[in-house]
This record gives sequence, structure tokens and C-alpha cells, in this order.
Amino acid sequence: MDALSVIPAAVLRNLSDKLYEKRKNAALEVEGIVKTLAAAGDHDKITAVINLLTTEFTFSPQANHRKGGLIGLAAATVGLTSEASQHLEQIVPPVLNSFADQDSRVRYYACEALYNIAKVVRGDFIVFFNQIFDALCKLSADSDANVQSAAHLLDRLVKDIVTESDQFSIEEFIPLLRERMNVLNPYVRQFLVGWITVLDSVPDIDMLGFLPDFLDGLFNMLSDSSHEIRQQADSALSEFLQEIKNSPSVDYGRMAEILVQRAASPDEFTRLTAITWIYEFVKLGGDQLVPYYADILGAILPCISDKEEKIRVVARETNEELRAIQVVPAEGFDVGAILSIARRQLSSEWESTRVEALHWISTLLNRHRAEVLNFLNDIFDTLLKALSDPSDEVVLLVLDVHACIAKDPQHFRHLVVFLVHNFRVDNSLLEKRGALIIRRLCVLLDAERVYRELSMILEGEADLDFASIMVQALNLILLTSSELAGLRSLLKQSLVNPTGKDLFVSLYASWCHSPMAIISLCLLAQTYQHASSVILSLVEEDINVKFLVQLDKLVRLLETPIFAYLRLQQSAAFKILRTRLKTVPPSSFSGEQMKQTSSGNPYSQILHHMPSGSQVIEDGDVNHDANVHNGINFASRLQQFEHMQHQHRMHSKSSQAQSRNNSTSYSSSKEVQRPEEARRPMPTSEMNKPPSRSSRRGPGQLQV
Repeated sequence: MDALSVIPAAVLRNLSDKLYEKRKNAALEVEGIVKTLAAAGDHDKITAVINLLTTEFTFSPQANHRKGGLIGLAAATVGLTSEASQHLEQIVPPVLNSFADQDSRVRYYACEALYNIAKVVRGDFIVFFNQIFDALCKLSADSDANVQSAAHLLDRLVKDIVTESDQFSIEEFIPLLRERMNVLNPYVRQFLVGWITVLDSVPDIDMLGFLPDFLDGLFNMLSDSSHEIRQQADSALSEFLQEIKNSPSVDYGRMAEILVQRAASPDEFTRLTAITWIYEFVKLGGDQLVPYYADILGAILPCISDKEEKIRVVARETNEELRAIQVVPAEGFDVGAILSIARRQLSSEWESTRVEALHWISTLLNRHRAEVLNFLNDIFDTLLKALSDPSDEVVLLVLDVHACIAKDPQHFRHLVVFLVHNFRVDNSLLEKRGALIIRRLCVLLDAERVYRELSMILEGEADLDFASIMVQALNLILLTSSELAGLRSLLKQSLVNPTGKDLFVSLYASWCHSPMAIISLCLLAQTYQHASSVILSLVEEDINVKFLVQLDKLVRLLETPIFAYLRLQQSAAFKILRTRLKTVPPSSFSGEQMKQTSSGNPYSQILHHMPSGSQVIEDGDVNHDANVHNGINFASRLQQFEHMQHQHRMHSKSSQAQSRNNSTSYSSSKEVQRPEEARRPMPTSEMNKPPSRSSRRGPGQLQV
């Protein structure tokens, strides 16, 4: 059918005129012609007219032709009125195509044309919704303000049509919405939030059910540079959260994954909103969230140390809610995953996060002990490293966890062995945290049990220098800590109580690594004669600066209330010890050694604190065998001590020889490198100095 026979040539000429008024009048002519054809039912001619407007005008290279074609298509639709729907497949596509026209005026007229078409067809227009939405999404960010304005008018009309339509398919629309949610343009973002809000207001459209599809996009807008967009996104999210609280069916799982990611956002407002949602989810989600507990915990723990107080408060409340929920592994609760998160957070730079991670491990141990112990190899090293934490609170909590694990005998042994190993490889741990760790374990795991196990391990310690240092540390803790008062009381009964005797013998074996520790142990156990025997067994090499420093510490300790009983006793054996110590002349110590102590002759200073007093019966009393008492073979113990000290002397000589060899090698190397330097002669005093002698001393005399 030839449309030219239907539309006069003058009308077609005016439809492409550069003047708007002429194009408008021509469009009115087209409207009248189509209306007449529609009344006559002549749809073939109507189709021909539409085809003419499309091919000759909207697809024309001339801008004015394209403008006239768009006005003409809108006019034809108005002329069709109720019968327009059957021709929409011809009318709408060329209009949508014009939205991408390079000429802004053509894009403007495309908006105007589609607006007029939509007013006529209303609900029949829905079949093109996704294409129209996509076009409007792009036009909302158009570079021309007039086009943006026209697009906004069209957008409002389309929203009205959708809200009153029963043909709108949310299922078909969501994929397009999800795709567009990642756009960063602020105009597009406003456009998208506006549509989400409108669709959510329609009772028959279940936007909440599709929330996981665009939730991340909304959270992404919370950090937009535009305050208005942030407000709009926050308002939409608040509305959805309220709907979630009132809804009996919500897909918490998918959204939880999104929230966990957003809780780590660098944007403060996004973090706060995400952690607030997580808090509500934990309260509402129930069994649905069980598989996501580990991920949620991974989001909560860092937020507990957030720089913003609001976030810290919500995170702590969320953490408490989550920890209060009682679940069992059979319900999908993954103990291993939770432990993995807690272990990872123990490396956090923030103390509060590390503390809460330990609370979680402790909670899991109390509720799911068997399951936690299955993963012990995964967390044990991290728990040991945490003992070096700069925070006392963290260290104490770690010790609580270790003590809980060590309730089983095999784990107790495991703990003490690894603890000694860590002290060996990390001197600073023993120096800075040793006392705190040992004292706390004694409270949590029974002091006697802890000390017996430590003694057993140190007795066979290959590193003699470490063994000596470790024993000295344990001895000082034993003598001074209030937590070990019961252990001291038990040792005081070593000569009259089988349990005290067993403890004395158990500690004696490893205490042999340190002469001063043995002397302290004997004084504590009131085995004075044996203490004097130990002192007399020492040879010249044993009386060094380190020994005197330890002795000086003991002298100071004798002034404390712990040794008050010692100052009140005057037994026969004590008299022997007192007599022997008095005979040690100050000249027995070198000038350098004397400088290292604050007490002059330390042996004599011990006696200063021990005036005459009440009589007691003990190891050296004239009424008892001096070598064996209460089952303690003191002669055998002395041999044990002498053997251990012999090992230490040999080790010391070997170390000194190695040091001299290294020094000689270094000196030789320097001489080779600098042959012009003359060798320095040995000082006369050094050449004339006689070699040192190791010898036993007679009663009451130290030979140095």
C-alpha cells in the first residue's frame, strides 16, 4: 500500500520543515488521517503510513526529517487511540532507537514522542518496559539539560503506568536492575534508587524477595560523593530493613555474604550500616545464619576495634548476640571455620579484637571441647605465639585457653613442653612474660603439678645455659609469688611430710642447674645441713659474677616476710651452716665480684637475718642421720648436684675455649688484612698471672 496516496505531499514536506510550528501542524494532519483510517478499519493503510514515517523520516540522515518522523509517529498513535496497541511493534522501536541520536534535539523529541505514545497506550506499553528503562537510564545522565528534563517527565509517567499495571514482570526486570547497579554516574544512581523505591511501594511487587540481587549496589551508593545520593540509598535501605523485621520469610544467607564484605568498607557510613544490618540479622536470622557464623564473626571482630565509637558499640552488641546463640555442630555449625577466624584475628594489630578472638576460642572450648581439640594442631602454635603479646589482658586470656586445653593429661604435658621450648628460643618471652605466665598457670592448673612437670623437663634439658636461667626464674617465682604460698608451705614440711618430701626431691633434680636455686630450696625446706654441704661442694669456677649476683638476690629475699621463719630458727644443723658461713672471709671474693653485690660477703649477710630463736628438729639435728631423713637420701642428692655442676663446668670451659678460638681466628684475620700493624705485646700482669686451679675446699673455706 502506497502511503504517498494517503498523505498529501505538502504535509510530508512540512513534516520535515526546519520550523517547529510547521512540523507540528503537519503532525496534526497525520493524526487526522490516521484517525479516519482507523474509523474505517483500514489498518493496511495505517501500517503503510507508519512505515513511511519510519523509513523516510526517523531513519533519515537529515535531523529535521528525524524530528518530523518522531512527531508523526506520536501523532499516528494519538489518532489510533484504543487501537494503537496492535501497531506498537512498529511505532516504539524507531522512537527508542532515536534516544541514541547524536543530535540532542532529536533525543529531546524522542522523549516527547514516547511520552505522548505512553499516555495513549498506558498498560500496553509494559511489553517494552526493559528497553524503555534501559534508554531512560542512559538519558538520565544525558549531557543536555533539556534532554534530561524531558527524560525525567517521561520517567515519572512510566512509573505511574507501572504502578497501576498488572502486566509488569519483576522477574524480567531484576537482571537489568542488577546489571545497572554498578554504574557510578550520580544521575543514573538517583534514577535507579528512585525506581527501587517506587517498585517497593507497589503491594503486588515483591522487591524484598529480590533484595539480594541489588543490595550490594545500594550499599555501594552509601559512599557516594553526593550527599543526596547517600541519603536516598540510606532511606531505601532503612525501609528494606524494616520490611525484613516484619517479614516471615527472608533470604538471610545471600544477604549476609554481602553485609560481611561491606562491613570491611573503607567508608565509615557503609561500615556502620553494614554492621547494623548484621546485628539485626543475628537477632532475626536463626538457623538460616548458622552456616554463615564464621563469615559474620570475621566481619564483627575487626569492627570491635573500629576507630568510630558507634561502630565499636554495635559490633560489640552483635558479638555478644552471636556468642549467646546455642547451636550444635549437627545443625551445620562449623567449629573449625569459627576457630580459623578467631586464630586469624589473634594477629590483629588491635588489642580489643585479639581479646574477643580469645573469648570465642574459650567459649568454643567450653561448649564443643571435643570438636575444638580435633583442630588443636591448627591453633596451638598461634596460641603459643600469643603468649608474647604486648597486652597483659591478652596473655592472661591465652593462658586461660591453654589451661582449659591442658585439663587433659596429654595436652598438659604438650603445653609445658612447648612452653619451655618457646622460653628457650625467645629469651625476651621468659624475661618479660615468664613470671606472669608461670604464676597464672599455677593458679589455673595447680602449682605443684606445674612445677613438677617443669622440673621433669628441665632436668634433662640439653641447653645448660638456658636450663640454669630457667631454673633461676622458676626459683624466684617460687620464693616470691603469692600464688605459690601453698607450694612453699608444702616444701617447709619436706622433712616431716611425704608429699613435701616428694616435691622437694622432684624439684631438686632440675634445681641442680643453679647452685643458688638449690641453696634457696634447701633454706625453704629447712634442710640447713644439706645447704652447707652444697656450699662446701662448690669449686672455684662456680664462684663467678653470675653466682654472686644470684646470692645477693637471695640475701635481699631473706629480709622479706617469706623467710621470717628462717630468722626465728636456731636448730643444730642451722648452727652448723651458720658457723661454716661465718668462716668464709671477704677476701675469698675478687674485687670485681665484690662490686657486683651490694652485700659485701653475701654468705655472712645471710646470717645477719638469722638471730637465735626457737628450737626445731630437722635434717642435721644430732638425733637424726645426716645423710637420710624422711626418705631423702641427702648424700645421693649431693652427688646429683655435684654431677650436674660438673656438666656445667665442662660446658663453660668448652664455651670459653670456643670463644677464644673465635677471637684468635678473628685477630689473625685482621693481621692478615693489615700486615703493617705491629702485634701488641701481652701486658706483663697477664703474662705473670698463674693459671687458675680447680680444687675442693676444706671445711669453712673457699679457695679462689
